[in-house]
Amino acid sequence: MIQVNVTVDYEGQTYHTNVIAAKDTKEEEILQMALHQVEKQLEQFQE
Repeated sequence: MIQVNVTVDYEGQTYHTNVIAAKDTKEEEILQMALHQVEKQLEQFQE
């Protein structure tokens, strides 16, 4: 497992998040995981 620091542009804002993934995870998958994580965090923040 590795920890990857990812910068995501979401709805005109820039967010930084960490993703923990297997070493052989493709970059595309890591970016999708980061985007999903940012979306979930924003949903929780808005509640």
